[in-house]
Amino acid sequence: MTASLPAFADYEAFRPFRAAPSQWLPIARDIARGHGLACTAPHVFSTGTNLVLALDEELILKIFPPFLRGQFASERSTLAQLHGRLRLAIPEIVVEGERDGWPYLVITRLSGTLGADAWPSLPERDKERVLVEIGETIAEVQRAPVGPLADVEPGWDVFMRGQIEGCRARHTRLGLPQKFLDGLDELLRDAATLVALDGPPVILTGEYIPENFLLRRGGSGWRLAGLIDFGDVMTGRGEYDLLGPSALMAAGMPRRVRSLFEGFGYSAADITPDLKRRLMALMLLHRFGDPTRQIGVEGWQQKAADLHELQDLLWPI
Repeated sequence: MTASLPAFADYEAFRPFRAAPSQWLPIARDIARGHGLACTAPHVFSTGTNLVLALDEELILKIFPPFLRGQFASERSTLAQLHGRLRLAIPEIVVEGERDGWPYLVITRLSGTLGADAWPSLPERDKERVLVEIGETIAEVQRAPVGPLADVEPGWDVFMRGQIEGCRARHTRLGLPQKFLDGLDELLRDAATLVALDGPPVILTGEYIPENFLLRRGGSGWRLAGLIDFGDVMTGRGEYDLLGPSALMAAGMPRRVRSLFEGFGYSAADITPDLKRRLMALMLLHRFGDPTRQIGVEGWQQKAADLHELQDLLWPI
C-alpha cells in the first residue's frame, strides 16, 4: 500500500521532505495512476516551493502541502482566468484533486529553455528583445479582467499597509546598508500615497523573473516562449510587476530599461523622477524584495550614496 503524505507545520519542517524525492515520488506515481496518466520516467524539479515533477514530456504534477493551499488556489484560479487571454503560452489545467489533505494540479508542460538557464548567455540584442516581450506580457496580463482573483487575500491596501509597517525591520534583517536605511523614513512617510492604496486592481504575479519563464531560440534569436508559476498571484497596482525584471534583468542599462518599459507601454518620457520614486517604494515594499541580493547592477552599493541615487542608477533615462 502506498504511504500517506505527512503533515507539516511550516516550510522549514517541510523542506527536508521535499528534498528527498524517494519519500514522496511513489505517492506522486500513485496519483498519476489514479488518473490514468503515464509516469514511467518522471523528472523531479529540484527548485521551487512545492513538490513538482514532470510525468512525461507533456504533463507536470504539482503537489501543494496543506499550509500552502493558498498557492494552489492562486495557481488554479489564475490559470483559469488567463486561459485563452494571452498570446504567450501558459500551462493548462488537465486534472485537479487532493491526496491526504494535499491539493494537486496536473498541468500541461510548456516547451522551451528555462530563463534562468539561458538568460546569462543571451546576446545583448536578444536580452533587449526579451525584455520588450516581458513588458508586453505584463501589460497583457494586466488587461485581463481580475474576475475571482479580486477576492485573493490580502487585498492591496491591507498588504501594502503591512509591508510599510514592517519595511524597516525587514530590510535591516536582510542587510540593506545603513546609507540606504537612512532614507527609508522619508520614503515610508509618503509610501501610502506613492503606491496608490485605492488604485484600480490588476492581476499581479510578483515574479516576472528568469526562473518563471521559458525561452526559445529561432532564426531571429531568442524569444519569450512561455510563462509559468502563478502561486503568488494577487491584485494591485500594475507597476509592482515591473520590479523583478527591471531591478534584476535590466541591471541599470538604459537600453534594457527602455525595452522593458516600452513593452509595458511607457515611453522614455514616462521615466520621470516621480515614476522612479514609486518604483523605489514598490521595490522596498515588494513581497520578495531584497535589494542586497536582487539588484543586477554590478557594484551598486558603491555607486549609489543613497536611495535617490540608487533609483537613478536602476532606472536611467
